[in-house]
Amino acid sequence: METLSRDLSWLRFNGRVLQEAQSPTVPLLERLKFMAIFSSNLDEFFKVRVATLRRLAKLKKKTRAKLKESPKRQLRQVLAEVKTQQEAFGVTFREQLLPELNAQHIHLLNEGELTPAQREWTAQYFRDKVRDLLSPVALDETLHHLFLKDQAVYLAFFLSQPRGPKSKAEAERVLVMELPTKRHGGRFVRLPDEGEERYVLFLDDVIRVGAAELFPAYQQVAVSAIKLSRDAELDIEEEVSGDLMEKIRSSLAKRATGFPARLLYDPEMPPETLRAIKQKTGITDEALVEGSRYHNFRDFFGFPHFEEAHFHFPPRPALPHPTLPRTGSLLAAIATRDHLLHPPYQSFDYVTRLLREAAADPRVSAVSITLYRVANKSAVVKALLKAAKHGKQVTVVVELKARFDEESNLFWADKLKRAGANVIFTPPELKVHSKLLLIARREANETTRQYAYFSTGNFNENTSEVYTDHGLFTADERLTREASSVFGYLRDQQTTPELEHLLVAPFGLRPGLNALIDYEIKQARKGNEAYIILKMNAVEDRGMIAKLYEASQAGVRVELIIRGIGCLVPGQPGFSENISQRGLVDRYLEHSRVYVFAHGGQEKVYVSSADWMTRNLDRRVEVAFPVLNEELRAEVRHLLDLQRHDNVKARDFENNFILPAAGEKPLRAQEATYAWLKGLKRRRSRT
Repeated sequence: METLSRDLSWLRFNGRVLQEAQSPTVPLLERLKFMAIFSSNLDEFFKVRVATLRRLAKLKKKTRAKLKESPKRQLRQVLAEVKTQQEAFGVTFREQLLPELNAQHIHLLNEGELTPAQREWTAQYFRDKVRDLLSPVALDETLHHLFLKDQAVYLAFFLSQPRGPKSKAEAERVLVMELPTKRHGGRFVRLPDEGEERYVLFLDDVIRVGAAELFPAYQQVAVSAIKLSRDAELDIEEEVSGDLMEKIRSSLAKRATGFPARLLYDPEMPPETLRAIKQKTGITDEALVEGSRYHNFRDFFGFPHFEEAHFHFPPRPALPHPTLPRTGSLLAAIATRDHLLHPPYQSFDYVTRLLREAAADPRVSAVSITLYRVANKSAVVKALLKAAKHGKQVTVVVELKARFDEESNLFWADKLKRAGANVIFTPPELKVHSKLLLIARREANETTRQYAYFSTGNFNENTSEVYTDHGLFTADERLTREASSVFGYLRDQQTTPELEHLLVAPFGLRPGLNALIDYEIKQARKGNEAYIILKMNAVEDRGMIAKLYEASQAGVRVELIIRGIGCLVPGQPGFSENISQRGLVDRYLEHSRVYVFAHGGQEKVYVSSADWMTRNLDRRVEVAFPVLNEELRAEVRHLLDLQRHDNVKARDFENNFILPAAGEKPLRAQEATYAWLKGLKRRRSRT
């Protein structure tokens, strides 16, 4: 069965992000943000995927032989592709973005390009604002080990040529210090304007200007940048399981915590400096990656703001919802009908409003929720704390293994516990990735009714402004009853619930999807219309890929809209000729998952938190919920159809842009989505 490497497929996705930075149709300062996204993505890739491949490559030969693919060969392929992309990244920055910034009277200078007046201003800025933030550490015999923080930029100083023949200074010295980006308040310094010309300087170069004053005993001070990415401790279960898992656990029992995955260094760095850093950190040559003069391009998220409108995406304020009230009771509105929410086009505030209402409503007796990632100053958690203090039974399933959010989740879990909430942590082998909210309320007739919110996105106000998601508010007993059963499973983690409508991993999602695909296969073999449309972040699971290949061979039309990892190879004669694939990268991060099945003319539409990856299907609690309301089902399908016909921001499997056919009008799905939702209330009021 032909598949594409998961890691190479992910790198293709990051290549699409880089394409946005290269596109002249994207506003200039937004292109810098795409450069920052590309850089941040690559950092995480090295921390997680490259680190894992290196660990697997170090296993004993017999153990490695049992893996599906050679980790050493995979690592070579990955590093070669990363090198190609990083070279393209450098060319994009130097030969496209910098000249275009200059043409717009914005000049990102280095210290060698400063005029005498600018150098004098920078030197004074160094004395006033930066010097007291610096604390270099000498790499000499008194230092036994140098620990470099993960993802922090460090400046290394190579001092040579002591001043004067009687100088007591050592002939050569190497010192290292962390770049004080946070304490300084950002990575960039805005210099005084000169007429219409605006000037910006990296903080690194401010320090380079002041380096001579920092080390007055030396005539030569060479300043170079380094950055370390550490192993993110990705559970090896991502790769293997079963008996082989136990062998690998044994092999890795003595591995170092946070082992260095990549050390980026300035290619102009003096060899004496690099040698000293390797000696004091223990970093080996295999972790060395030649970078550039500057690291952490993710800091371009904080590039100075310039007001000209054409530098930025046009404002797109969140739309009012067509059927949810702006004021008044949301619970009452949900009691009468289902409502779909589409952040960021529509405001996530409806969710936080619902939680605040539930916390204050004396008839609400219980609130249950799953938390995977939340905002730093979470309005969601604050509403839950309020509910607990008002005597509600608050149950919160907190995922402590949400990568890079573990510390934040622990903080909020502790606060919720102290407020009296029942906080549930999942066992090590299971991760809760579903997004569920369930509210129990005693109605006027003294019966208890349940209200639910199912979502593809996290309960996170910050990401809701940039991630496209779907959420369903419902009091439909067919769904709320089963949501209650899922929370029951999460509480005892033993009794598998019997479900008719929800597809829930790890016990029911895979067989449910297989059954739906089998139905399409039967329909195709009978000569009936059969199709499957899937929108996801990733398709990686070999079993599901094999099932889609089987469907294609039976004549089922399969359309994939994949943002990130796509290991299935479409359009191949004999096994995937009926499968097409496209991906969309635009202003917002496509995050919703939608599964559509023709189902003999009675189309089924599921919305989900789950990608088709082995971890999602077998080792996570995921929920796919059906859109039962006919009007809302048509709404989801229309928004999905906009993505199916995008010919501006969509790319094919090979990362080629899908362009309008002859006579076809350009259609940009995200813009069309906003326009369609903006007119939704008006259209519904007429009907």
